[in-house]
Amino acid sequence: MPTTIILSASKSQIDGLLVLLEKFTQLFSQYHLVATETTATRIREVTGLAVESVTSAANGGLLQAASCCITDDVSSVICLFDSKQIYPYQSDLEALSRICNIHNIPLATNLATAELMIRAITKNRVAYLLFNPVAGQGNPDQDLAMIRQVLAPYLDLHVVFTQPTVDPADQAKKIIAQIQDSQEEDGSSFIIASGGDGTVSAIAGATIETGIPLGVIPRGTANAFAVALGLPTNLKAACDNIASGNTRQVDAARCNHIPMILLAGIGFEAGMVNKADRDLKNRLGSLAYIISGAQQIFEQEPFKVFLEIDDKEMELQTGAITVANAAPPTSVLAQGFGEVIPDDGVLDVTISVTQDRLQGINTLASLFTSALVKSQFQREDIICLRTNRLKITTDPPQTLVIDGEIIEANPIEFECIPQGLTVFSPLSTV
Repeated sequence: MPTTIILSASKSQIDGLLVLLEKFTQLFSQYHLVATETTATRIREVTGLAVESVTSAANGGLLQAASCCITDDVSSVICLFDSKQIYPYQSDLEALSRICNIHNIPLATNLATAELMIRAITKNRVAYLLFNPVAGQGNPDQDLAMIRQVLAPYLDLHVVFTQPTVDPADQAKKIIAQIQDSQEEDGSSFIIASGGDGTVSAIAGATIETGIPLGVIPRGTANAFAVALGLPTNLKAACDNIASGNTRQVDAARCNHIPMILLAGIGFEAGMVNKADRDLKNRLGSLAYIISGAQQIFEQEPFKVFLEIDDKEMELQTGAITVANAAPPTSVLAQGFGEVIPDDGVLDVTISVTQDRLQGINTLASLFTSALVKSQFQREDIICLRTNRLKITTDPPQTLVIDGEIIEANPIEFECIPQGLTVFSPLSTV
């Protein structure tokens, strides 16, 4: 496959070229870029892309670019100049165009043809969209039409609908096996999850440590996964994010060998999620969790817990333990440190050791404040730990919630998987 792209733009066209490069940074980063001197300088300054510089267009740079088309493995040429102007090096432009024609190299001379060229390149990417038709409160037909409209020009898009009787993780595993069996060396196939947090977490869990990128199009009630990772929650913006091809690696985790993308809660958190049933969430949205949380404050009973962490043991009384790999600010019980960093290689453990319900309300308020200011709020009744491994045993056994799913387990073991998940993400995400 040709691996070089040649770039050049006049002063009036350079800004448009830079916007295009920023939008598709991940794609261009996979190519050897060659640009005329001024264009190369601006590309480095604005996008940070590595680019080889030839001399300026005024000093024969376009002829150097033309020679590359003869001797190098050139995929395409983007050469943006104002057609209303006559340049001193006009004959060089014509020579470059002639060389591209002779050697059958695609040449884009305006932004429209440049984007069409990029679409042709990205069309080599195969995307499997796992779409939950019953997620959220929107119109699924309209949502899917929008997704197709935005992504189809850039991807070979295959749509797979989730089924009520089939675990979306199992559907994702079948697709992953198919990708791995037929994967080309360039790793161009990936998965897109579109639905609520349950759907997204299940599919994301299946991709852990596979190296297969995950695109997220959130259409749920809370969209906690997208918010926690700084991914777009607007439907079109989420699609544009995937089309751009930019990815980042974030941590994942396992809890008793079950994939954990966001967080696990023991005690309060599990009771709160259990009370926020589907009907309540459909009627009230995220407010359902607040209402169920308020109810849980008056029902949660303290329990004894034994912790094994970093070869040390700890025994204490608590009503709530949260172990977070990633979490949005609205997951108040995960905010012991003020912010959960999704790519720091450790799990955030927040333990409430309050003695009564009033103190519990004050603790929740403190954690909420911590999330607002993204800084730890020091309290004697909040224990905050960071670790990559943890074992918890409760007495009596407590209900456990992992990424919104209620299970029974005792003891409970957690393990962080640093950079275990690759997700499509805006470049500005930190």
